[in-house]
Amino acid sequence: MADLLSGLRPGESWHGEGVLHLPGFADAPVLWDALQPVLAAAPFRHLVTPGCKTMSVSMTNCGEVGWVSDRTGYRYDALDPLSGRTWPDMPDVFRMVARRAAAAFGAPDFSPDACLINCYEVGSRLTAHQDRDEQDLGQPVVSVSLGLPGRFVIGGAQRAGPKQAVLLEHGDALVFGRSARLAYHGVLPVKAGTHEMTGPRRISLTFRKAG
Repeated sequence: MADLLSGLRPGESWHGEGVLHLPGFADAPVLWDALQPVLAAAPFRHLVTPGCKTMSVSMTNCGEVGWVSDRTGYRYDALDPLSGRTWPDMPDVFRMVARRAAAAFGAPDFSPDACLINCYEVGSRLTAHQDRDEQDLGQPVVSVSLGLPGRFVIGGAQRAGPKQAVLLEHGDALVFGRSARLAYHGVLPVKAGTHEMTGPRRISLTFRKAG
């Protein structure tokens, strides 16, 4: 831990063992430009949970596989269920920022094959959950935020219990893994506002090694 902390830049911080916040880490305009052809090929959609509830957050994917949800369960799939085609390729700049953030966390070999792209309209939220659909839970999860700020909350391995909130702003990256890999986490309802790049929305790019 001491070695990792000594390599942080001003403004970077650990929020408990296994969670690293990197303020202003990403070149947001470059990521935003690279995102547009992805959205043209695989637009945002609201998925349905196995309990038949429609998620308030709309989402899409790029990469070798994409995370999907329907009445049959949660899973990764190589095909977009809306189009029946493979997901758009992950832009090189996406992969590069994910690898750089993972390296800052101490995972230089991280090589994401999936990027889940979430779109939060004002009031949208992500309830507390674990990321456990990946084959290798030793790999970290990397998230990059664009647009309106959002409060990311993370706790422990049980749904109930104390949680801490991290304010994620435009261009911030957050990495969690190790003892926090199966921590319950979510996003509080996004507050009203308008961002010059994304409008009244928050976009998150979440990178995982699924296979």
